[in-house]
Amino acid sequence: MKNPVVAIGLDAAEPSLLEPWMAQGHLKNLRSLRDQGAYTRIKNFNYYRAETPWTTFLSGCSPTKTGYWAPLKLREGTYDIENLGAYDFAEYPPFYAVGDDYRVAIFDLPHSRASEQINGVQVFAWGAHAPLAPSVSQPPHLLAELTEKYGEHPTLNKDHASCLDLKALRRLQKGFEVGISRRSAICQDLLQREPWDLFLTIFGETHSAEHFLWHLSQPDHPLYPKLGSRLSSDPLLEVFEEIDKAIGEILTKVPENAHVLIFADHGMGSNIMDLPSMLFLPELLYRYNFPGQVGIAAGQLGKTPGQPFTGMRIKRGSLGTLWSLKHDSNALKRFLRRNTPTKFFDRLEPLFGSSQCPDLISPFELREQSDPFFYQPAVWYRSFWPRMKAFALPSFSEGYIRVNLQGREPEGIVTLDKYEAVCNELTQVLYRLKNARTGKPMVREVIRTRQQATECDPKLPDADLVVIWEEDQTTDVADSPDVGRIGPVPYFRTGSHRSEGFLIAKGPGIESGSSLPGGHALDLAPTILRLMGAPIPEYCEGQPIIEPSVLTSG
Repeated sequence: MKNPVVAIGLDAAEPSLLEPWMAQGHLKNLRSLRDQGAYTRIKNFNYYRAETPWTTFLSGCSPTKTGYWAPLKLREGTYDIENLGAYDFAEYPPFYAVGDDYRVAIFDLPHSRASEQINGVQVFAWGAHAPLAPSVSQPPHLLAELTEKYGEHPTLNKDHASCLDLKALRRLQKGFEVGISRRSAICQDLLQREPWDLFLTIFGETHSAEHFLWHLSQPDHPLYPKLGSRLSSDPLLEVFEEIDKAIGEILTKVPENAHVLIFADHGMGSNIMDLPSMLFLPELLYRYNFPGQVGIAAGQLGKTPGQPFTGMRIKRGSLGTLWSLKHDSNALKRFLRRNTPTKFFDRLEPLFGSSQCPDLISPFELREQSDPFFYQPAVWYRSFWPRMKAFALPSFSEGYIRVNLQGREPEGIVTLDKYEAVCNELTQVLYRLKNARTGKPMVREVIRTRQQATECDPKLPDADLVVIWEEDQTTDVADSPDVGRIGPVPYFRTGSHRSEGFLIAKGPGIESGSSLPGGHALDLAPTILRLMGAPIPEYCEGQPIIEPSVLTSG
């Protein structure tokens, strides 16, 4: 007799948050599942942590096998960045494409696409965080039917707010909670339509909430003393409590003989990635390539940094405030840029005459041009890339550096015989970068993705160097003895990705209160398939964490 599997993912849910919250009685349903079943933590890859975890889970393959490293890609032979969206699954289909013998229901997975190989129903981009694909369903009418019956997700593709605007963050939290309630109702509906062999859904609200509410919940973020400590409740915990409640509701519709899996294939922590990868790295490389020049956020080495931005002009937002820190050689222009409203300064700027050419590209100009990456500071430096020995690529997690190599880049200036020297020099520059508030190094490791400059495997990442930042600190100001101080600058999101998730498993044959062996995200798909009694594709790289030999049929 086959036992159905109900798998519920919590996108980027951090185990070091959930474990004490369960122990303290805040997450009663998760605690009950853990007590009645088994638990372990799950490892994932330690770089490209924002871009690849869900593709790793869905395909059962590592990025080195799929060649999918990020939804952003440098278009070959150009300096243009293109948006790939989600992995196409052409070479490696999603693991749940198991044929006609298994009925499968898939609801709202991130970084995924509809597959013709699924025997069942599929709904995508109803409310997932960063779905990376259009809203669609199979059968085609299903998404419209569910939306008409239960409503849209309030935060689909708009699950963000300024981390300094408490009112906006509370509105965002309310949107998450409405979405969670509607997600619960939809999942209960789908579960009752027929006896599925696999029901799989993901709560994306955990991901978004940790990105934007971390500093209102966790004292390890520098903004907590100014903002989070002023609140009478914990907004992040409240979101997780709503999800815990929704899980309890969903489980009332789950067959008694089902295996229930609650999991996260990666986690979240205080944000040590956004500012270093998105801003500090492109600015450091700009100054490295053009000694004596400053693009943005000039600071003074040796001076005690001022307080973090907390009382900045909320209407200007993090992006506008950051752009106001753009360096101008004219002192009056620099003063006005920082101290006048953006719209007013935009009227004044032409009076100063044309600026240096090329110049940083304004994010607001990029937005007017419908550039989807206008918010990525690395893109603001794009006009300089042809003249740089190396430049920073846009990133959602670690720092990515591309060497401007002759014969590979359209205007490459680094010869093959200098490639190694440039990589070595940049690595040392990075290891000397320090958190200006603590004096501690900011870089844990610099990873080479190519052993030789001539490696051209299309499945290699665009980056030649990947910068792994230290995880025990977050900062808004960086010091380099090579290029000077960058910052202080306003914080963006306050939570960022970590490489560890978790797995709770309950069902027939799983001993209550037991521990499972530690696993990897690659092991999640084989585990689900094994519990379903379905074949595991040969291309899957992981192994089941739970073997049916230790289970009894329900």
